[in-house]
Formats: sequence, structure tokens, C-alpha cells
Amino acid sequence: MVDISVALAIHLLAIIVWIGGFAMVTTTLLPAVRDLKLPQQRLALFSAVERRFARQARWATLIAGASGFYMVERLGLWPDFFRLEGWWLGAMAAVWLLFTIILFVAEPLFLERWFEHQARLAPDRTFALVRRLHWVLLAFSLVTVFGAVAGSHGLSFVR
Repeated sequence: MVDISVALAIHLLAIIVWIGGFAMVTTTLLPAVRDLKLPQQRLALFSAVERRFARQARWATLIAGASGFYMVERLGLWPDFFRLEGWWLGAMAAVWLLFTIILFVAEPLFLERWFEHQARLAPDRTFALVRRLHWVLLAFSLVTVFGAVAGSHGLSFVR
């Protein structure tokens, strides 16, 4: 099962880059942006860093998705998605799908323009909304990562 070990290692590296980077944006970049006085500075810094990270996150989510689906198929885990004990599989797929839609559909099609427009009109309110959404997504992601590691090692939260 060398292929599964390699797929798992690739999967975990992609998750570290993706979720770890998202955690850095949420816990470090957004507070630094909030501390800037001028709204133009906030928008410029956030947009520059977020744009660079989005490229990395896109690659990482593609790699995480491909390696994850490979392992599910190779190990025959599809039925586990429908078992309560396998809730973490569905949560992983949901986190991946949500970020994939944001990164590949919403941001390029409308979210980036909407954000820049709103940040010019009401910068404080817009950045507060972005911070809240980032924290919600980060919390969901971290609970999922915890559940996936614990669940894949036999810990069940369900009786």
C-alpha cells in the first residue's frame, strides 16, 4: 500500500499549505490590516497578500482534492460517507468543496470585485465581515482537520 502512503503524505502537505495559509491570513494578516489607519492601505495590503496566497491555495486544494478522492476510491471508503462514524469524511469533502467554489468560482467571477467595491464604500464594515467569515471558515476547517485525524485513527465521537 505504498501508493496510499504517498497519497496521504501528498494530501497532508497540501492541507498544511492550504489550511495553514488560511489560518495565517485569518490570525495574522487580517489583524495587521485592521491596524492600518487608511482604508486604501488596508485594501492594498490585503489584496496583494490574498492574491498571492490564492494562487497557492488553488494548487493546494486541487492537490488535496485529487489525493483525497484517490484514497477514498482506492480504499473503498464511499460507504463510510453515509455512516455517522464517518462524519469527518463528509466534513472534509464539504470544506474542500466550499473552498474550491470560493477559489475557483466566486473569487474570479464576482467576489474580488464585490469586495474591492465594498471596501471603498464602507471599509470598516467590509473588513469586519471578512474577518468574521474567515474565522467561521477557519473554525469549520480546524474542527474538520481534528475530526479527520482522530477519526482516521479510530477515535469515534459517535456511539
